[in-house]
Amino acid sequence: MALDSGNTAFVLVSMALVNLMTPGLAFFYGGLVRSSNVLTIMMQNYASMGLVTIIWVMWGYSLCFGTSKGSGFIGAPADHYFLEDMGEFETSTGNAIPEIVFAGFQGMFAVIAPSLMTGAFADRVRFVPYLIFIAVWVHLVYFPFCHWVWGGGWMFRHGVKDFAGGIVVHTTAGFSALATVVALPNRQKMEGAEVDKSPHNIPFVALGTGLLWFGWFGFNGGSALEASPTAALAAMNSEISASAALFFWMLLEWKLEGKPTLVGACVGAIAGLATIPPAAAFVKPWAALVIGILCVPWCYACIEITKKYELDDALDVWAVHGMGGLFGTLCIGIFANNDVAGFEAGGKLFGIQLLAVTGCAVYSFIIGYATIKAIGKFMPVVPGQDDLKLGLDISMHGAKAYSGEDHSGSVKKGRDFANRV
Repeated sequence: MALDSGNTAFVLVSMALVNLMTPGLAFFYGGLVRSSNVLTIMMQNYASMGLVTIIWVMWGYSLCFGTSKGSGFIGAPADHYFLEDMGEFETSTGNAIPEIVFAGFQGMFAVIAPSLMTGAFADRVRFVPYLIFIAVWVHLVYFPFCHWVWGGGWMFRHGVKDFAGGIVVHTTAGFSALATVVALPNRQKMEGAEVDKSPHNIPFVALGTGLLWFGWFGFNGGSALEASPTAALAAMNSEISASAALFFWMLLEWKLEGKPTLVGACVGAIAGLATIPPAAAFVKPWAALVIGILCVPWCYACIEITKKYELDDALDVWAVHGMGGLFGTLCIGIFANNDVAGFEAGGKLFGIQLLAVTGCAVYSFIIGYATIKAIGKFMPVVPGQDDLKLGLDISMHGAKAYSGEDHSGSVKKGRDFANRV
């Protein structure tokens, strides 16, 4: 089979775009946390780029896309050990790209999935336990679901649909993030004072949003694995959903809070981008607009739930990513159109999607909770009081984001903007 140079170039560019999303996430999260902890959360995101890529190259890709073992349970780990024996990857239309390009593109998804969780337990996890947690998590949660849904595993065989990561990325990360929130003490209890939750650098939030939005064209459009009408539809639907969610989140916040904010607009855009991936190439543009609008009250209400039950999801990862990914997955069963997807929405498909995403949510929560608790049996997970007073950037990484200023302390100083993200 002849390799298609145009499609190869397209997936290479998409790989680079998705790679850019993790630094974008670092800026987005970094702007939302306190200035004494900004380097800590950015470091967690960059560390994922290093550690998860190494695991992916050694055996992660094989576990996800190797020969299916155990009736579709997991891929054979030795199939492509250190990316050996890579051939050609055939796309859905019969074209071919080098398999190593496909492996590189998929590796970017494996990197950003655990990075998403860092916003939930911001300010509460030491660096070594964090590294252990994400290393265990990708093996027990991400790799299995990647194989089950995208690697020809048992979920794929039962008709589960997920174009670009509603289940594999957002639901897994979002519900494991919620588990860490439940398992760990909240920040007010840790610090003994009301926590300042206002973002320290709103321009960082806007910059991170722009980088994420830019990268999402590779995340969703690139998932077609070829420069095709499918890729074009996925990219356009991503833009539509994000834009609609941004605008309607702004309106909702304006109505409920009295003023529209830049942080709220950015969060709305991220909610739209997190909701559309599973359905990006399966729905028509009008449906993407509806999904972008509907995800706003859905995710906003989930934020209110965390506040009501005092769940300290610092940057609302569960509400925006976990519940957004879940909602988008269900929307396939409501809005999928045979003209673009090759299958039609209906009650049976909705039921399949509901069972799959619910099972994923429950599994991800249990494994996330058990993993962080198990690590805590062997080492302290939560920073000590002295570390918190000094600031995690200095105590854990020996640096300050802004020299010449005192950024320590936990007393609430301003309006709680971060509770909207």
